Amino acid sequence: MFRAKRILVTSALPYANGPLHIGHLAGAYISADIFVRFMRLCGKDVLYVGGSDEHGAAITIKALKEKRTPKDIVDQYHADFQEAFSKMRISFDIYHRTSEQIHHETSQEFFRELYKKGEFQELETEQYYDTEAKQFLADRYIKGTCPKCSNEDAYGDQCENCGSSLSPTELINPKSTISGSLPTLRKTKHWYLSLDKYEEWLKDYIENGQLDGKEHHDPAEWKNHVIGQCKSWLDGGLQPRSMTRDLDWGVDVPKEIPGSEGKKLYVWMDAPIGYISATKQWAIDNNKDWEPYWKDEETALIHFIGKDNIVFHCLTFPAILKAHGNYILPQNVPANQFLNLEGRKISTSKNWAVWVNDYLKDLEGKEDELRYHMIKIMPEQRDSEFTWKGFQESVNNELVNNLANFTNRVIVLTNKYYDGIVPEYDENQGISSCHDMDELSFHDSELISLFDGLSEMGDCVRKFDFRGALTAFMSVSSQGNQLLQFNEPWKHVEDDPELVKVVINIGLQYVAAISIACRPFLPNASDSLRVMLNLDPIKETGEWNEMMNQLAEGETPLLLAGHKIQQAKHLFDRIDDETIQGQIDKLMATSQTDTETKSPVKSTVQFDDFTKLDIRTATITAAEAHPNADKLLKLTVDLGFETRTVVSGIAEHYAPLDIIGKKVSLLANLAPRKIRGIESNGMILMAEDDEGKLAFISPENGMMNGASVR
Repeated sequence: MFRAKRILVTSALPYANGPLHIGHLAGAYISADIFVRFMRLCGKDVLYVGGSDEHGAAITIKALKEKRTPKDIVDQYHADFQEAFSKMRISFDIYHRTSEQIHHETSQEFFRELYKKGEFQELETEQYYDTEAKQFLADRYIKGTCPKCSNEDAYGDQCENCGSSLSPTELINPKSTISGSLPTLRKTKHWYLSLDKYEEWLKDYIENGQLDGKEHHDPAEWKNHVIGQCKSWLDGGLQPRSMTRDLDWGVDVPKEIPGSEGKKLYVWMDAPIGYISATKQWAIDNNKDWEPYWKDEETALIHFIGKDNIVFHCLTFPAILKAHGNYILPQNVPANQFLNLEGRKISTSKNWAVWVNDYLKDLEGKEDELRYHMIKIMPEQRDSEFTWKGFQESVNNELVNNLANFTNRVIVLTNKYYDGIVPEYDENQGISSCHDMDELSFHDSELISLFDGLSEMGDCVRKFDFRGALTAFMSVSSQGNQLLQFNEPWKHVEDDPELVKVVINIGLQYVAAISIACRPFLPNASDSLRVMLNLDPIKETGEWNEMMNQLAEGETPLLLAGHKIQQAKHLFDRIDDETIQGQIDKLMATSQTDTETKSPVKSTVQFDDFTKLDIRTATITAAEAHPNADKLLKLTVDLGFETRTVVSGIAEHYAPLDIIGKKVSLLANLAPRKIRGIESNGMILMAEDDEGKLAFISPENGMMNGASVR
């Protein structure tokens, strides 16, 4: 992939209806920035585009609630996003917005071309209409109970609890999110993209990495949960998807198309085209040609997103691109999973979040510290969790005690012993080494070890393993600290000055390497170290390759003897308990209390209705992952008088091995139904808290299987 002539990187476009929180950073932005900066350091032609998604239904909902115009809303949050990304040093080549004219024109050109090619079906369907608001309801204007997992807050297009794709008419007890009223069905016409006719080549593309009979990418390089989610949708059968909506805010369907009046493009056609319109604007601003980045097969397209956007970037958008023709498809979509906060899901509606701009005001100057901890806990393969105490430990124990401690000691000792001049050394000086390389001088063996550590870091970045890359980088700093501890130059500057010269020279080579290697993770620290070392700022124009060549050849050091460095300054400072407690208190004070967020009791039922439910005690005797769905487990349960197969949406809460032998309560007379290809006979009863955590409703130990629950 990275032999490609150029690399085009995108990060998901955030909805401009609310501020950024740390979950956004962990999902699609810091990971992309690490990758982009590293590839620039390797001398690659990289273009990194992003922008604000300003046409989602969530924006018009926000405008209605606040009695403002959608334009007011998007202008406010677009500015907030730009400020947050800039301060967090997210290095977009362009950060655009979908309300710009060039985006409207680009999106309309796409629709026009697909229409001309006959890729759309014009269908009349019944869609929900809010008689109080006097408008048709887009998918996100409708909430109801999911027919597949019974989540009561499912949207009209997707259940975010079980991940199922839905249509609004499938929802149980639907209601309008605008007025709260029960919507009615009315006929309307829309244009549908027949995703079902693209199933075969999409399967080949996702599962085999093949496109039009040619090798396109190695699917083994894609994350398992990305492949798994796509396969689940493909195996369930793709359905035609409407590409237009009845809305007042958005990109107009081209006016020359009959029936276009009052119709806007569906946000999931409009939004990803924002990557293309942003590239066009970048090209105009920089007198470049945009087309090679989107139409040349020698370009590698990489989408950085959160897991809730996987299907749209791996199936829907590729189908749109291929239907249009002449566009490249993504070579990888390294989607991250979700970040939780202090034991609960991040919730914008309940204000349970760490807002990026609030953090930047409260902990001014500590952007790198947040970047570091976000990388350390990045939810690359599974959901992870941010805690303020964990953040404090990362900063104090790793950035301060390890990285800053090492670089500071080397620079302070250089100024103390040699007036800031890089010392010459005797290559034959025999001193303590951390490594067993008898045939090499100590100096050379240490630099080879440095090269190996940096090589591991680079390999991890290329595989989108950013947590692994950070670990490898910090190991380099640890090696430097060991070098000082083993040889204790402060004890030998008088009795063995040649030893001290070698140690300090090696230490300075390490610090010079760190000033480059930390760039993808800690750009502010990189800037500071370059100033302290009296070196040119990093421009991200191939410095990594130059450094690695110098280390491999061993002829030209990174810092020449005789070079004059500057005085040391604190790279990082400890974060005290008071600061952390203040942030915890702020989170607790501004979030809604449990009593405010409890779901209301459902409507009254008669006793006779309850007696129709046959709830029995049972034991889970076997459990395994569902082959076609990441969030489901296939369970075998023992009812005492028979065993059954039950499919349960608890994979995000329980590992299969952990629940074998678990006593459960089972709704035994629920009608059987197939769930993702497996027939389920019953339902495991679970309790769910306000944050969506599930727990078994378990009978006391000793209760026999098959006992009735009354």
